[in-house]
Amino acid sequence: MNTELLPRYSRVKRMITDRIDSGEWQPRHRIPSESELVRDLGVSRMTINRALRELTLDGRLIRVQGVGTFVAEPKPISALFEVRNIADEITGRGHRHTSQVLTLRKEKASTDIAQALGLKTGEAVFHSVHVHSEDDMPVQIEDRYVVPALAPEYLDQDFSAQTPYVYLMATAPISEAEHVIDAVHATSAERKLLKIEPNEPCLSLTRTTWSNGRHVSYVRLLYPGGRYRLRGKFKAL
Repeated sequence: MNTELLPRYSRVKRMITDRIDSGEWQPRHRIPSESELVRDLGVSRMTINRALRELTLDGRLIRVQGVGTFVAEPKPISALFEVRNIADEITGRGHRHTSQVLTLRKEKASTDIAQALGLKTGEAVFHSVHVHSEDDMPVQIEDRYVVPALAPEYLDQDFSAQTPYVYLMATAPISEAEHVIDAVHATSAERKLLKIEPNEPCLSLTRTTWSNGRHVSYVRLLYPGGRYRLRGKFKAL
């Protein structure tokens, strides 16, 4: 196809994808900034922005706020139907997992949280918020509520060294789980934590877990849609 017939933003996309496909720009390579591309290609910033935005949505690029735009690796995959440790998933890919603990405290359960955990409004719950990163790239916000009776030492754990999954599986092994998946737009605070652009969609996985018929935890896992995908496999009866 004659590229001269393509709109300018499509020509920019073609130029970038050609460099990626040829191997000139490898995964994690930082591509030129918008200003540099405007200067080098002689097109408007709006044209460059649209091309980069569409390539990000296509999964070819990753845009990290305040850092730059990088060639994307194949999207990491998290199990949809299984309950797995994100640290194990990341290290299993040969990458480094780190966790930033933002919140770890005792709270009074709101009506929604109490209902999700089979408690009464105002009863005590443990609340933790973590940001999980893969090679320093944020890939998940974990916002978790835990029933104290099932995990009494939850607040005493060092969750920068081990994930809540490890402690909870040792203390109250999961016998049942329910998953709900939604496509969402992150809040401004969540976008800042995940270092994503305002228009980037996210995947939200809400999980309720039980141990021997008793509620254990209610957690919302938020993934940047441009960097992650969820996959499940099942057999028909």
